[in-house]
Amino acid sequence: MTLKKRNINPEDDLGFGPQPVLKNQPLMNKDGSPNVRRIGLPFFNTANNYHTLITMSWAKFWALVLSCYLVVNIIFACIYMSFGANSLDGTSGNSQFAHFMDALFFSAQTISTVGYGHISPRGMGTNSVAALESMLGLLAFALATGLLYGRFSRPSAQILYSKNILVAPYLEKGRGVMFRLANLRRNMLIDLEIEIIFSYNETTADGKTIRRFYPLEVERRKVSVLTLNWTIVHPLDENSPLIDMSKEDMIKSEAGFAILLRAFDDTFSQTVHSRTQYQAHEIIWGAKFKPVFDRDDSGRIVLDLSKISDHTPFDLEKVGVD
Repeated sequence: MTLKKRNINPEDDLGFGPQPVLKNQPLMNKDGSPNVRRIGLPFFNTANNYHTLITMSWAKFWALVLSCYLVVNIIFACIYMSFGANSLDGTSGNSQFAHFMDALFFSAQTISTVGYGHISPRGMGTNSVAALESMLGLLAFALATGLLYGRFSRPSAQILYSKNILVAPYLEKGRGVMFRLANLRRNMLIDLEIEIIFSYNETTADGKTIRRFYPLEVERRKVSVLTLNWTIVHPLDENSPLIDMSKEDMIKSEAGFAILLRAFDDTFSQTVHSRTQYQAHEIIWGAKFKPVFDRDDSGRIVLDLSKISDHTPFDLEKVGVD
């Protein structure tokens, strides 16, 4: 493999140092999180649990909330049942299952402090459990409200990246490595700055495999406002460390492109970040992007985000590139 050597900056290694990529495992996941599995942490780590609840997907979050709600009510329903069928006044069930369902719905009313009044506890034991459950319900709903607020108020960037990175024609007789991105939200992102870190496995003279990292120059590193889409281009010219690399070289060395984006969110008035990763097998050699926006009958620009990854094959020899 031929690679134009450059000075190595330890600050560009994304915190991984010389650790090589093995078995096509990327250093960074598509969502920007590091592809590192951590072990040895305590299970009841409150700081980590809070971070997990704030950052997990909405589907997992609601599944967890509903599961906990159901499990807690079942537990309290079993406790009420343990006091006997006469521990709750106002029940109308004639079977064991009907009594359990009455206890379950009474638990749901108690934990939310609704209290319809149709069913009421009888005896010191049942009243004590009901009082405890109502207190726990207030604390649980306060916690859930805080988590919901934290999820909604947490500044984040929702950036849509093209599925592939292309080696496409650039200018008149050149080529470049390029990908596209766009803002999924309707808010304004200003003062955007992009950084691309290229990395690959290198075998040293003693037969040891290490990871090399190189920051890549781009055609335009900053934009003032992201209004439509942004095509980021790394020109494959005499200054590029990738000028003589082939597709086979990149696949063999398990090369990758780490994308780091920083922007200022006008809605939250805070700086937000977005990260993603492209691997060698996601590079399409000889293609160019199709237009992603058009105009309607009134002349207004229409941005079609579903076309962010659309591309068409292109023969690079047509632009004088071997």
